[in-house]
Amino acid sequence: MTKALLVDDEPEAISALKFLIQVHCPTLEVIDTCLSVNDGISSIINNRPDLIFLDIEMPIRNGFELLEEIKQFPITIIFTTAHHQHAIKAIRYSALDYLLKPIDPKELVIAVNRFHIQKSIPDTRQVQFLIDQLQSKEHTTKKIAIPNMEGFKLISVDDIISCEADDNYTHIKLKKNIKITASRTLKEIQHLLEDYSYFLRIHNSYLVNIKEVSGYIKGEGGQVIMSDGSQLSVSRNKKETLLKYLTK
Repeated sequence: MTKALLVDDEPEAISALKFLIQVHCPTLEVIDTCLSVNDGISSIINNRPDLIFLDIEMPIRNGFELLEEIKQFPITIIFTTAHHQHAIKAIRYSALDYLLKPIDPKELVIAVNRFHIQKSIPDTRQVQFLIDQLQSKEHTTKKIAIPNMEGFKLISVDDIISCEADDNYTHIKLKKNIKITASRTLKEIQHLLEDYSYFLRIHNSYLVNIKEVSGYIKGEGGQVIMSDGSQLSVSRNKKETLLKYLTK
């Protein structure tokens, strides 16, 4: 069994999450629940959990302060939050997992399954990248962390040419003929890049960097020619939007 720890200052939130885990995640055993960061740190030292569900916003000390305190422990973190858009973006950019409150059972199962598949703990660089993002008032960086089976890869957004769906994975083509496979769906990658207006979903299977489109071939939906020479199909219902972007 995987030992799970719940850290949240709201007893109702802990009770709700514990119930969802018991019903939907039989591989997890909730070994302890804590209402503060200090109690959470003590529990981590004493119980050595494998997985922590960590609330972001707590009084006195927040979830990110706990993260800094336990960097030396081999533990996977799934953040839980009700809002705080700045923090959510920072977590996304850092390739760490989070769940929005009220927690959807399906999203919980997806996050737990991903934990079992990857079994990766936050890299110290990943944690530092998250902290740097949180300390900036605006996300001016053009770098994001892309999660893969080995952990994560930090890449420049402007190096992305296109992203192709492959079930629960996404193949990302970068400049200099580099290709990486992200352990995220194309929809998740699209959310990750939503602050960058030059990325456009042109098909159920493709997300492209408009700056890297070098040509268009007419057709029912047509095809785009990317800077690396690849030709990608355009859905008929995306054609008009694409052409507007290209003729701006």
